[in-house]
Amino acid sequence: MVLHRAVAARALACLDLTDLSDACDAAAVEALCTRAATRHGPVAAVCLWPRFVAQARGILGPNSAIRIATVVNFPSGDGTIAGTEAEARAAVAAGADEVDVVIPYRALMAGNGGAVDATVAAVRAACPTALIKTILESGVLADDGLIAEASRRAIAAGADMLKTSTGKVAVNATPEAVATMLRAIREAGRPIGLKAAGGIGTTAVAGRYLALADDAMGPSWAKPATFRFGASGLLDDLLAVLDGRPTGRPATGY
Repeated sequence: MVLHRAVAARALACLDLTDLSDACDAAAVEALCTRAATRHGPVAAVCLWPRFVAQARGILGPNSAIRIATVVNFPSGDGTIAGTEAEARAAVAAGADEVDVVIPYRALMAGNGGAVDATVAAVRAACPTALIKTILESGVLADDGLIAEASRRAIAAGADMLKTSTGKVAVNATPEAVATMLRAIREAGRPIGLKAAGGIGTTAVAGRYLALADDAMGPSWAKPATFRFGASGLLDDLLAVLDGRPTGRPATGY
């Protein structure tokens, strides 16, 4: 039980508490920001649609330990480079600290890897002070070689973190995809983080991903600066473990 609580505490500190549901509204944003400051400490970030960034900044304040993340080119990855760049720039101007950008993964699958390079580089240039997480949509890429290529291209174009998934497709984070992404991170030659997102709803599942990171990168690597969970339902299970209450809620996506 002590070990289980230690895992929950690690995961809580690395959590991007997320509401990217179609039903998200101002009341939901206020509730999410309130929940993010838990009795066991703050989560790493809240992750919201761009239209709610300014509201979240107003609730959390300018110097909050809880960061504000948003998404661009989301969820399809099919937006124009100019549109994605403008969306990212506007989000940071509204108060976002972190930008999760979906790469044009369908273009990559069709053989146009340069589209990934150009999209990530444009967002990086538009938002030089923001943390840039690149969403690979690994469950759709599926192939280990494509996931590895997407990882290498995103890193080369300026990404700060690799993220598995939007949480909006049938297959989201998997241990196999995360292992491939961790290999690319290990070979990057500069510090790169990882965000596992979609389908992570229990402390036990979160613990498996932390163990993968520990094995690949060392036991002190997975911390908020380098490792995140993207989830909407994980927080309840983590708090139950930390409180010593019964758990076992099934995993969900966003």
